[in-house]
Amino acid sequence: MQRAEYLSSIVKTLPDKPGIYQYFDEHGVIIYVGKAKALKKRVSSYFNRDNQLDRKTQSLVRHIADIKIIIVETELDALLLENNLIKKYQPKYNVMLKDGKTFPCIVIKNEAYPRVFPTRQIVKDGSDYFGPFASIKMMYTMLELIKENYPLRSCNYHLSEKNIASGKFKVCLEYHIGNCKGPCEAKQSGEDYDRSIAEIKQIVKGNIHGIIKQLKIKMMMHAEKFEYEKAHRIKMKIDSLENYQSKSAIVSVSINNVDVVSIISDENYAYVNYLKVVNGAIVQGYTIELKKKLNETDEDLLLIGFAELRGRFGSDSEEVIVPFPISIEAVGIQFIVPQRGDKKKLLDLSMKNVEHYKRDKQKQQELVDPERHTSRMLAQMMKDLRLKSEPRHIECFDNSNIQGAFPVAAMTVFKHLKPSKKDYRHFNIKTVEGPNDFASMEEIIYRRYKRMIEEEQPVPDLIVIDGGKGQLGAALESLNKLGLAGKVAIVGIAKRLEEIYYPGDSLPLYLDKKGETLRVLQHIRDEAHRFGITHHRNKRSKGTIKTELTDIKGISHLTAASLLGHFKSVKKIAASSLDELAQVVGNSRATLVFEYFQEKNNTDPIK
Repeated sequence: MQRAEYLSSIVKTLPDKPGIYQYFDEHGVIIYVGKAKALKKRVSSYFNRDNQLDRKTQSLVRHIADIKIIIVETELDALLLENNLIKKYQPKYNVMLKDGKTFPCIVIKNEAYPRVFPTRQIVKDGSDYFGPFASIKMMYTMLELIKENYPLRSCNYHLSEKNIASGKFKVCLEYHIGNCKGPCEAKQSGEDYDRSIAEIKQIVKGNIHGIIKQLKIKMMMHAEKFEYEKAHRIKMKIDSLENYQSKSAIVSVSINNVDVVSIISDENYAYVNYLKVVNGAIVQGYTIELKKKLNETDEDLLLIGFAELRGRFGSDSEEVIVPFPISIEAVGIQFIVPQRGDKKKLLDLSMKNVEHYKRDKQKQQELVDPERHTSRMLAQMMKDLRLKSEPRHIECFDNSNIQGAFPVAAMTVFKHLKPSKKDYRHFNIKTVEGPNDFASMEEIIYRRYKRMIEEEQPVPDLIVIDGGKGQLGAALESLNKLGLAGKVAIVGIAKRLEEIYYPGDSLPLYLDKKGETLRVLQHIRDEAHRFGITHHRNKRSKGTIKTELTDIKGISHLTAASLLGHFKSVKKIAASSLDELAQVVGNSRATLVFEYFQEKNNTDPIK
């Protein structure tokens, strides 16, 4: 039987029940694991020719040699099972969880007079593990709180009733300094020790509010019996717990036992943030990174991240706050999308955390690999500006004139988003008279790209025109004459509202004001403006120093400016000796000036 017939026979017998499906290649290796509300409908969609599958999914389908399923009761069970199988087998085409860390936990050992300490190794010996803690600092703060309020043993003795009764152990220094109550010599009863352990379990679960309430009742009972020392010790414990609670991220005491999950994603990665809220306080939080393999939706990725983090943090919350509606039906779990109030603030806080994580991750990667930053920026610009290719070579043009006087233009060049100053160019407007920015733009665009065609140079990926529809239209006229229209991308950027104009489109595009694409375009535009203004200022200064000195053959504007700066007037220059002039501009130019005024004085009819 051929592969296609074999797979078709499997698909036809699949049930319309929730479960997970596993795809195997010809070597019997799992290459993909997926979940489904209805297995038959979901699996058959991969082999339906009417569906337009993307390139990666087509590659997956070509490698499927066998299909196996596991039926479960609910979609949530399918989600959890899918997550476990992905972590176990790491299939080639599944989302990759880019997180191989082991996180610290607090363990309460399964033993007589249990010890409480941090660990990264979870041993299935009946002990209780709490965590994991994303922050080691948070975990040790919790342990310090426990040590401060609950004197527990730290020794490794086997404190069985027989060993304690036989007097096998002696109290140590920890007992004498008040860090232990000496259960090894029966100075503390097992019942009293277990009460402390029960309170500690509530604290590490985040139920500090409940413990404080119970302690206040005990404190009042001791006070009523005039047992003020006992009441004071409980008061000190309450103060310590309240101080710790005040440092937690309190959202609203009305929110109890809630999970919050948010997501942002790009073309290659997704980032999922998880917050656990107990009694209005955020007690745990973490963000994971998922590497995409196929065209997974944000809902798929959110559920994968949620299943991983919910299992990792041991959550049993019945209410889960999410940024968009979730289609799966989960028994015992309600997904809600808040629109306002404290729950919306929690979701916003989760979004801030995941956005910060993404930015921080990108900065770290870009510090190690600057090319990665450039590649990401180019890809983002191509997407934002709707270009057909990445703008690796960008040229920007700007006009400068004052009421039509001294019209000039400037061109700046950016290659791989960096200024290529050796390629910058100035243009003196030659064919346009008067203040006509459109005609000036048409002239410089034509001159620039006519020369590039003649010299067989590659044209840029993107041309940026400093101006709106008028300047863009003038530039497009020249590109049409040169046969480049449609072959090179061109946009105009208007200064007032930073609108982006496209050829043939009267409506502008408005980019995100805080986005990187607009910042790059503004940088290129501002650099062209600066470069053009500098050239215009130099030309204008030469044009305004129009004196008798500049009529002397061989005397430049710079020489004239030097002489006027020193002698203050043309009259004093004419009356100066050759040596005096030479001290300012040198012998050769001094001789030209001296002889000019000598000849003038000799031929002056008034004289």
